[in-house]
Amino acid sequence: MLREIRPAVLVLVLLTAITGLAYPLAITGIAGVIFPRQAQGSLIEQDGKVIGSALIGQEFKEDKYFHGRPSATVAPDPNDSSKTVPAPYNAANSGGSNLGPTSKALNDRVKEDVEKLKAENPSASVPVDLVTTSGSGLDPDISPDAALFQVPRVAKARSMSEDAVRELVTQNTQGRFAGVIGEPRVNVLALNLALDAAKPK
Repeated sequence: MLREIRPAVLVLVLLTAITGLAYPLAITGIAGVIFPRQAQGSLIEQDGKVIGSALIGQEFKEDKYFHGRPSATVAPDPNDSSKTVPAPYNAANSGGSNLGPTSKALNDRVKEDVEKLKAENPSASVPVDLVTTSGSGLDPDISPDAALFQVPRVAKARSMSEDAVRELVTQNTQGRFAGVIGEPRVNVLALNLALDAAKPK
């Protein structure tokens, strides 16, 4: 019996070493050489300090900044561990809200957000990605339409011309990958950093 078990144990150990150790280490090493920035999490630094990642959104509340998509991520309630509290862009708990199109709570929240945004820019229709969450809750990008919708508020808060802010949106708009995959997008953190670096015009 031991003669039959020994090969199975050896194959298990060998495959575990190859697929569980050697392969991941090799791929990590290759990625670190070919794509060093991405392999380290696409971190964004300012004055030598990490301020975020190009892959994970952040919450911006001030009028002088562009706002990202709503995030449905949560964290344990510090006062009651059986409950959760909203924790936007919580990378430790990635996920959507699981609320469907017939959910009253979802519809009420979207309507409330639409009304707030209409008050901010009454002359434009509200882009859908400003009132809907992504599946991960961590989306760092918004559509160019969502960024352009916010231009009047940001320009007013910063005492900049709308044309100057619109130009920054255009400069920070990324096209489709290889010209065909995905949709044009704007990274909110990168755009806000460009805003902070810009001189009022």
